[in-house]
Amino acid sequence: MRKSNSLSALVFVVVAGLGAALAYTTHRAGADAAGIAIFCAAIVVAFIISSAIQVADQWNKAVVLRLGKFRSLEGPGLFFIIPLIENIPYWLDTRVLTSSFKAEKTLTKDTVPVDVDAVLFWKIIDPKKAALDVADYQTAISWASQTALRDVIGKTMLCDMLEGRDKISSVLREIIDERTEPWGINVISVEVKDVLIPPALENAMSMQAQAERERQARVILGDSERQVAEKFAEAAKTYTNDPVALHLRAMNMLYEGLKQNSTIVIVPSSAIETMQLGGLAGMTALTMGIGQERANKAAAGERNGHSSSTPAPEEELRGA
Repeated sequence: MRKSNSLSALVFVVVAGLGAALAYTTHRAGADAAGIAIFCAAIVVAFIISSAIQVADQWNKAVVLRLGKFRSLEGPGLFFIIPLIENIPYWLDTRVLTSSFKAEKTLTKDTVPVDVDAVLFWKIIDPKKAALDVADYQTAISWASQTALRDVIGKTMLCDMLEGRDKISSVLREIIDERTEPWGINVISVEVKDVLIPPALENAMSMQAQAERERQARVILGDSERQVAEKFAEAAKTYTNDPVALHLRAMNMLYEGLKQNSTIVIVPSSAIETMQLGGLAGMTALTMGIGQERANKAAAGERNGHSSSTPAPEEELRGA
């Protein structure tokens, strides 16, 4: 695609302006026909000179044909052509270009219809081949990319496509690069943007994943129960061989229960006798001790300006 050439326009204006000035001078001298001829000649010369001057940007290459034959590649910078004999049919961009392509409702190897979107990054490395060996290299790249994508999808399982996008991108790059190499085009990379599956299959896969997560949770819970049972068995062996440790553990559990906000603790009399707390008297003494401790904390709270809602020791005794 040819871009506007400001230098050519400037040259055209300058030459045409000089011709117009000379024609006006001739007209003032009384030679009207000569003035008109000079002005027309100036316009023709300005057009020829401006058409001969061409400027290519740093990233552009101009394909110059002379009477229909390839002459040379020009650019970047200033260059000249022969008007009416030479022309520039193509201005090629040698930067990295991108093309988006996709495949819709394409069956995978396990017969699942999917929609795949991808992006192709490519670059012209041989402008002569890109201009002379293929009619429209951009359209050719687009079709080559789509057919390659459909071929890869048809040879790939759905699970592999969802999990291994990098592998699919690498395979696509190799296939497309092999097809575009004769056109002087190098494929830099291919990126698979998205893989869309039918909504019904998506829901089924979601349910499958949820069931798998639930199975793993149950397995972990069962393993945890087994470990807890093993630890309890080890603790039971320790308490069997050391009754004092069992009594201390029982007293600690009872103390922790009474220390909470609950006001009623039901303890079987057989358990009290087993823990050797001295029967009801020992239990009452333990409760009174805890009640006295709470009363002291409540008094300290009142001195600090805070109210306490700790239950009275008598309530704890009745609860015990």
